[in-house]
Amino acid sequence: MQRYFIYLSFNGAQYHGWQIQPNGITVQEVLEKALATLLRRETPVTGAGRTDAGVNARLMVAHFDAPIPLDNPTETADKLNRILPPDIAVYEIRPVIAEAHSRFDALSRTYKYYIIDHKSPFIESFACRYRGNLDFDKMNTAAEQLYRYTDFTSFSKLHTDVKTNNCRVTFARWEPEGERQVFTITADRFLRNMVRAIVGTLLDVGRGKLSVEDFGHIIEQKNRCAAGTSVPGKALFLHDIVYPDHIFLPR
Repeated sequence: MQRYFIYLSFNGAQYHGWQIQPNGITVQEVLEKALATLLRRETPVTGAGRTDAGVNARLMVAHFDAPIPLDNPTETADKLNRILPPDIAVYEIRPVIAEAHSRFDALSRTYKYYIIDHKSPFIESFACRYRGNLDFDKMNTAAEQLYRYTDFTSFSKLHTDVKTNNCRVTFARWEPEGERQVFTITADRFLRNMVRAIVGTLLDVGRGKLSVEDFGHIIEQKNRCAAGTSVPGKALFLHDIVYPDHIFLPR
């Protein structure tokens, strides 16, 4: 068996998230069916992580095993794109060492969340619209509190099957980007619903409903009910995933 990393992006609007589930179509399911058609065998894929329903990915990474090495991974990616629907695109297929794992070998992941303060038919499909003024300086000061903590139970979906709610956040900041404001956050791992809950709570800070100190106290409570409402998934993008160089084989 030869293991490969597959780099792809997707518009999550029509999908019930990444991971296969019984109650709706998912990105993983569509990708596995396309690979099975192309390689003429069942080909399970393992993603770098889950994304919730409606969430998008500018870059998702998954791994799969082929019984024999692919003659031309670039050509395989091109053929795969002809099978996949328009809302899923494969960028690259790269050979990796046999032990490489798209989820467990990831060094960091970066998400971006977009908000907009006015009606826009061309942007609003991928941004969350807000009304009123937001204090982004205060929101950024609150976001810096994330560096001080590792247990983010307060921002985690309840009753998940993870062994720990610890994460290490290395970057978290709001910045203007054209007509939108974007929140960028990087960590070694993320909990389910974590980014959307953090953004919702930071918006409460920006509106003056919470202070910077309140934001820190919410993290310390380790109680999801203490945090703000989760924002819609349509404005959330998995933006980047970083891996160590040694797991990749020569192209």
